[in-house]
Amino acid sequence: MSQGGAWTEAFLEMMAVERAAAKNTLIAYGKDLADATGFLAGRGRDLSNATAEEIEAFFTALGARGLSPATASRRRASVRQFYRFVLGEGWRTDDPSRRVEAPKKGRPLPKVLSRAEMDRLIAAAAARDGAEGLRLACMVELAYASGLRISELTSLTLVALARDPAYLIVKGKGGKERLAPLNAPARTAMKAYLEVRAAFLPRQDKANPWLFPSRGKAGRLTPRRFAQLLDEAAVAAGVDPARVSPHVLRHAFATHLLEGGADLRVVQTLLGHADIATTQIYTHVAGDRLREVVETRHPLGKKR
Repeated sequence: MSQGGAWTEAFLEMMAVERAAAKNTLIAYGKDLADATGFLAGRGRDLSNATAEEIEAFFTALGARGLSPATASRRRASVRQFYRFVLGEGWRTDDPSRRVEAPKKGRPLPKVLSRAEMDRLIAAAAARDGAEGLRLACMVELAYASGLRISELTSLTLVALARDPAYLIVKGKGGKERLAPLNAPARTAMKAYLEVRAAFLPRQDKANPWLFPSRGKAGRLTPRRFAQLLDEAAVAAGVDPARVSPHVLRHAFATHLLEGGADLRVVQTLLGHADIATTQIYTHVAGDRLREVVETRHPLGKKR
């Protein structure tokens, strides 16, 4: 293993142990640093001896390859964080990534379904035959009622829903826990699904711990499979599948809360966002409703 490879391995180990980085985060860091390593190898270098000019050339090449501003920004951030770690360890006395300028990144507004579209999507999910319909309806209801990420939804355990809870304790990014509420429709859908859960258990695996088990290798329903089922439900509901994804259910949860007058800080907590700036993007989506609230409830607005 090259010196740069050894440093990368040490960096990823630090992120996992000291920062409690999620598995997907570690995978992303690994891919980003591997991409940089591959580029530098073509110049007879690696991350341990790269110059500032070579790191700048790497990021210039990212743009030329047609990568999105978001991906280029993430790779730049990964390399800069790697070199901060290297400096802290005293392995280098300079940071070759400091000259790199961040690519400009526009933040797109999230896709959001209307309340009527969500109602149709839930109805279409429940209309599927037998156990499949009960499972899909339960997943859609849980995601929409609590704002769960797809990874959080598919990794729920059976124990988490024991005793018909009014909320879930979810472990989100970075291992941080938060409360996720369950409304009456979600709890009703959950009870109906639990009656047929055994139909999805892998053979000889009655002790399977997952709420949504599967006969696949993972032993539980995968995010990709849920996305496929959601697309099918969207078609049945008369909603463009291009506007529907597991994450769109989370967007709908946040936007509809804000439209209903929820406090932005409350929504931030429910979503598990570390920075309220991430949550504020939903104020643009719900802008019409929020403007109406100001105009009808603010003293100056009422005088007009």
